Amino acid sequence: MHIRSHTALESNINVTPLVDVCLVLLIIFMVVVPALVNGVPVNLPTVKGEPVSDAQRQLAITVKDDGTVYLGSIVVRAEQVAAEIERIHTESPQRAVAVRGDKRVAYGEVVKVLDACRAAGYNDVHLISQQRDLPVNSR
Repeated sequence: MHIRSHTALESNINVTPLVDVCLVLLIIFMVVVPALVNGVPVNLPTVKGEPVSDAQRQLAITVKDDGTVYLGSIVVRAEQVAAEIERIHTESPQRAVAVRGDKRVAYGEVVKVLDACRAAGYNDVHLISQQRDLPVNSR
């Protein structure tokens, strides 16, 4: 007589590794996204005036104090700046450009970026500065 055991195969998905991976990805995004939103840190010159806020649709170009140029958050070699700006212009020609130059960078480095923007065909190019805190009038 042959006795057969009736053990059914259990096919369950173990979600613990999936949850672990999702939590790690969440932590990575929480660390990386603020750096992408704020852009490249740069020490801007201060001026008087009203702040202009149209940063969501502007192309941010940053010239750091060592002459490094960033298009958004991507570093670009000096000889590639003009070609990259032209490439971006063909993708979005109506986009505004915001050039942020460190206050210690040589003026000529910022002018090179401005010239490349104009040569690519951008008409809406702004220089970004930091608003100076005005003294509070005490009475």
